[in-house]
Amino acid sequence: MPWANVNGTSLHYEVTGPEWGTPIVFIHPPLLTLEAFRYQKEQLGIHFRVITFDIRGHGGSASSKQSLCYQLISQDMIGLLDFLGIEEAFLCGYSTGGTVALEALLTHPRRLVGGIIVSGMSELTDSYNRIRVWLAIRMANPSRIMNFLIRAITYGNADKKTTYQELKEHAWQDVAGNVRSYFEQSLRYNCTNKLSRIQQPVLLIYGEKDVGFHPYAQILQTGLPHSSLFFIKDAKHPVPIQSAARMNNIIQLWMESLEEKDQKERWKLDLAIAQKLHPHKYGNTDEYPSDAEHPMHKHE
Repeated sequence: MPWANVNGTSLHYEVTGPEWGTPIVFIHPPLLTLEAFRYQKEQLGIHFRVITFDIRGHGGSASSKQSLCYQLISQDMIGLLDFLGIEEAFLCGYSTGGTVALEALLTHPRRLVGGIIVSGMSELTDSYNRIRVWLAIRMANPSRIMNFLIRAITYGNADKKTTYQELKEHAWQDVAGNVRSYFEQSLRYNCTNKLSRIQQPVLLIYGEKDVGFHPYAQILQTGLPHSSLFFIKDAKHPVPIQSAARMNNIIQLWMESLEEKDQKERWKLDLAIAQKLHPHKYGNTDEYPSDAEHPMHKHE
């Protein structure tokens, strides 16, 4: 179990995949740990250098006397890249981790060359999810109610019993105060008005059944200058575990598409990805006029 002493703290991290692979740093949401990306390590680790880590006060990382904020987590990630000797990397953030990824892309554009947002948001404004976060904040305290919160979130993300047990086992190490401050950021942070500053390419992946987050997908697609949006059919919010294979396929094809020299008509490259995923469903890209509206694709 390796640790990196960076930015005044000790981070538990794992690196999977070949040294020559493009680095992708994965960011988990509050209470979960790097175990949320177990299937990305297995599948994407074949082609990419997959870097997962526990945020301060989560899993195997040291607790933090400082309240967690997205800026602090971003600084920790840059410190981790320095520790590993990596100059440039992509980010992949799940749920609240996606918001962290947006903040990092804004503040460290030279080091972070692209992003992948999975079930994420630039702001949290709907009453339903704000109430859920509000309840989680109040449950995140050193008591039995924290144990209930751990069980509920890990169970909701798991795809089978063994996964649930392993997610839960790693989350038992979480420090209540750090989990609480991480949750609190969701109610305060908003970078929607800054999205136009993110010039790096960004891949957006959402579950088709995660309808509460579809407005956030639209906000990101509209605000980000260079974005690609894909919906996974029948998928809910916990995409990295419950729809891992389809998510990983999209990521691999999107990363490969970035090697194309002409990125001006990005929608054609995205349509080509959809064709590779579902050749029976999507027609020839030449059938679409050059000024056609950027399409949104569903991956079944």
